[in-house]
Amino acid sequence: MSLEDAFADGPAFIPYLAAGDPDYESSLEYVEALDRGGADIIELGLPFSEPIAEGPTIQNAVVRSLEGGMTPTRFFEFVEDLDVSVPLVCMTYYNLIYRYGDESEAQRASNTSGETVSNGPRPFVEKAAEVGIEGFVVPDLPAEEAGPLREACDEFGLDLVFIVAPTTRGDRLERIMSQVSGYVYVQARLGVTGAQEDVSGQTEESLDRLADYDVPKAVGFGIKTGEHAERIVAGGADGIIVGSALVDIVAEGAEAGESAETVAGRLEEKARELKQGALRGYEQRVPQAEGK
Repeated sequence: MSLEDAFADGPAFIPYLAAGDPDYESSLEYVEALDRGGADIIELGLPFSEPIAEGPTIQNAVVRSLEGGMTPTRFFEFVEDLDVSVPLVCMTYYNLIYRYGDESEAQRASNTSGETVSNGPRPFVEKAAEVGIEGFVVPDLPAEEAGPLREACDEFGLDLVFIVAPTTRGDRLERIMSQVSGYVYVQARLGVTGAQEDVSGQTEESLDRLADYDVPKAVGFGIKTGEHAERIVAGGADGIIVGSALVDIVAEGAEAGESAETVAGRLEEKARELKQGALRGYEQRVPQAEGK
């Protein structure tokens, strides 16, 4: 199933977890719990040491994952070991993608120029497609520099999801929307990721600005409850993206020494709450659509 297919029958629920947080085996259970709880797409974070778009919650998840030994190679093994029925998106930073295919130490030693030769993003995308990844979110990759990754994604049939901030307008918005595929990640508020107590008033304005573009719009940054999900979908979103509220459950479980089974159960329950909220929001829109 493609990413766009996940939006075909109603609002898509897209949860995020950092792969390998707090350890490899527990993380597998947690991601599979989100699938059981109603996820339509799952964003898997490949941790990077400088996650500039993330707030403290996900930064701490990145640290736990890295300390547990997560690497790009291990990430691909993780994806292969997962037993889920929904598309997977890799959320990571461009340095990891770009450097994955660099020459080996032996090749580099034989390079008479002494220069490091990079193969760019193609090897990473090829491997991602091989293990079952359907697309990418790369927060630190400007649309102006995304050509090589876009080309590699086109070659191997993967989507490239861009983030649109409340301040994204004009030529920059046009450039992003000309390259996006799968869905567009609508940033609900300025700043970094993190669960919030309310829904940003910037969300509907952002959705209105994107209304003429024929690609699903999924809203993220700050969604914490089923009520939040309901309000955002009722306001016009095609899907919701939730990360910090789920990562909080993982962190609390790790701190309290809870079993992986217990934490997985809490994640599944939270996923159901968020999915049901999105469906309630969609039901509020359906009569309006039928009346047009």
